[in-house]
Amino acid sequence: MSRSLTGFTGGLALVNSRNPDPESGLHASVREAAEHSSTRLDLAVLCVPAAACADALADAVAAGCRAALICAGGFGEAGEAGQAHEDAVRRVAEETGIRLLGPNTSGFFVPHRGLTASFVPGARQLPAGGVAVVAASGGINHALSFELTNAGNGVSLGVGIGAGVDVTAADVLEYLVDDPQTTAVALHLESVPDGPRLVRALRRLTEVKPVVALVVGRSDVAEFAQSHTGALATSWRTTRAAVAQAGAVVVDDERELVDALTALSRVRLRPAADPGLGIVTAQAGPGLLLADRAGADEIATPELAAETQARLSELLPPLTFQRNPVDTGRPDKSFPAVLGAVAGDDAIDSVVVYALTEPDSVDLVTALQDADLPADVPAVVALGGLDDEAAEQRIQLHKTGVPAFATPTAAANALRALVADSRRRFRTGTAAERQAPALPGGLLDEHAAKNYLAELGIRTPPRRACASREEAQRALTELGGPVAVKLLDATVLHKTDVGGVHLGVRTPDELDAALEAIHAATGATGYLVESMAPGGVDLVVGAHRDPVFGPVVLVGLGGTAAEALGDVAVRLAPVTANEAAEMPGELLGKELLRGWRGGPELNPHEFGEVVAALAAVLTSHPEVTEIEINPLRLTTDGLVALDAVVVRTEEDRNA
Repeated sequence: MSRSLTGFTGGLALVNSRNPDPESGLHASVREAAEHSSTRLDLAVLCVPAAACADALADAVAAGCRAALICAGGFGEAGEAGQAHEDAVRRVAEETGIRLLGPNTSGFFVPHRGLTASFVPGARQLPAGGVAVVAASGGINHALSFELTNAGNGVSLGVGIGAGVDVTAADVLEYLVDDPQTTAVALHLESVPDGPRLVRALRRLTEVKPVVALVVGRSDVAEFAQSHTGALATSWRTTRAAVAQAGAVVVDDERELVDALTALSRVRLRPAADPGLGIVTAQAGPGLLLADRAGADEIATPELAAETQARLSELLPPLTFQRNPVDTGRPDKSFPAVLGAVAGDDAIDSVVVYALTEPDSVDLVTALQDADLPADVPAVVALGGLDDEAAEQRIQLHKTGVPAFATPTAAANALRALVADSRRRFRTGTAAERQAPALPGGLLDEHAAKNYLAELGIRTPPRRACASREEAQRALTELGGPVAVKLLDATVLHKTDVGGVHLGVRTPDELDAALEAIHAATGATGYLVESMAPGGVDLVVGAHRDPVFGPVVLVGLGGTAAEALGDVAVRLAPVTANEAAEMPGELLGKELLRGWRGGPELNPHEFGEVVAALAAVLTSHPEVTEIEINPLRLTTDGLVALDAVVVRTEEDRNA
């Protein structure tokens, strides 16, 4: 640590209580060091065992320090004894007001100030720049900062939160809102102690600076809740959805994060619902890779206008492809004009360029400068070649504000982030709270729950609640077959699991057999007889209270498929109907909702209204813990709720 701190130009004092040597500058305590220092000591870096940290922290407070970094491990993560050490450290921080980073972190660094409070000596060599790194782990903080540097970026701040006893990621994000050195932020999350606060901090920050987030925990298996909604909305999915809804660009791995920030720290696309990408390539194969990836990422590559194509036909050989992508063949002196023509097309919001390093053919740095691209149509460059040739050109492109990469994949990662950021800023706004109608008292069985859905404007099949077999037979006569016959019991959430559902019942004899089977399996005497809905595609839609983020809504494919595949989309509540209408587009199975093989096609507005209504139930009624429709069937006539569950707190159920 002392090696890392030697580059700091301010006052510096060393403390070693075991082997003090004042003549050589080693003091017995922070208080003694402060007495012999010509400048005020602001930060105490504590590299002592966990058991000694609380006393050392108190000593730092007495010496006038206003902040401290605890590097040691062995706290809450180490069991009961470690938790006692953590509680002691927390008490000192709370009682004195000293701000504390850690414990269990390798530190932080601020290259602009020459401050490297880190165990990793290489951190001293990080160049100052515009990207801040806020990481749950001190190791990830350093790893991301090194990778960002290797990609041609500088660092404004790097922080490893560690145990987060005092300073959390939300604290650092709030600080970065007004930090003049920071142009973009990398956020790495492992767990979130206070979801609403993190979301508030992110929303403030993303209003002024782009944030790229990497959320760890895809493989965590949390304790399953009673409903599908709780089982599917794992902490990883919910955290990703929350930070995205707060304005961050969410990525899947550290490589994608570095590529995204290499672009977003330099350029941003103008806000657009569906930004158009122009592809200009000096080699057809890499251009095809870019076009293929753009299609997979659902990034529009619109055909260029007729006048643009006419201009390109004057500049390029006749056998080249000129509609978008634009294949120039081997580039020549016309390359700047080609770039300018594509970027000037009204349908284009950004241009991606691929070329190999060919100094005798084209100088990309000069070509991009000569192209005089519109200020709001930035370029992203992928430049291939041997490092000793291509790396220098990429450095020069970065100096001109053009993000440059070595491969089509890296450039595609950057473009996906730029487009996600553009779309998010186009949709900026907060959901107005809608008020859901009052709920009836007591436990709600399926019939009562569906009556409530009708008040929300959600369609359900015709049905009859029956207290006897005779009433069930009358219901069959009134409704006509086929019908579904179900156990009617508010205490049973999953009726199929206990033999409480029989489908396709048409005749009185079939009904008697179904009623007998339900009674034999469950002892029930209450039944729901309901008209069978037409075939279609089944969805699950639910809202529940997440222990970290509060009310959330979830959508996915219905039945066991959603649970097996984890193919769901999540949003924080409240949510607008327009926001909710976008959720099915995130599903892997979204094509099933788009008229697959002549099937029904989802009306996004109708679907959005259903989801927004369920979200409103949780935000309007604190006593409701969950409300779920599973399945919500998409039919040729629209959406119909085939089953519904409303769960309230124990106190409210008994009221």
